[in-house]
Amino acid sequence: MPTRVHADTPAAPRAIDPETGWLISPIVAAALCMKPRGQLTPAQAAKVAALKDASPDFVIMRSLAMRFRGILRSKNAKRLETWLNDANRSSLFAIQRFVRTLRRDIEAVRNGVTETWSNGQTEGQINRLKTLKRSMYGRAGAELLRARMLPVSSIAEHGK
Repeated sequence: MPTRVHADTPAAPRAIDPETGWLISPIVAAALCMKPRGQLTPAQAAKVAALKDASPDFVIMRSLAMRFRGILRSKNAKRLETWLNDANRSSLFAIQRFVRTLRRDIEAVRNGVTETWSNGQTEGQINRLKTLKRSMYGRAGAELLRARMLPVSSIAEHGK
């Protein structure tokens, strides 16, 4: 049943969780958008059905997301251009923006689809370091950062 988000915005279709009677949050909807039908629990399948009934845009988004997931898993870059064209023709602004972003560096995207290696582990460590650094900004110097980043045995070895 549509509900008003703000007084000055048009009504947005919202799906009701059949189990709880509560609105399905956008975060849950996004997570369910990428999960294949075979991996859904019965409760999740019911939420997906409610989302599909409430929003034709969810149906389009889920279809595009599952196709993109298939391209990534199959490492088939040939299907990428067709997907980009279909996604760009969709009525979903966020997907169109995603397509524009991918096309800015399409060669890197194609390599990301086809190559087996990844720098995800490195990026994760950099993100962890930056998060720790930000949390201590202004309250500690290099010594506290070293203590938080190095194991206790390493600190003892450095004589600190």
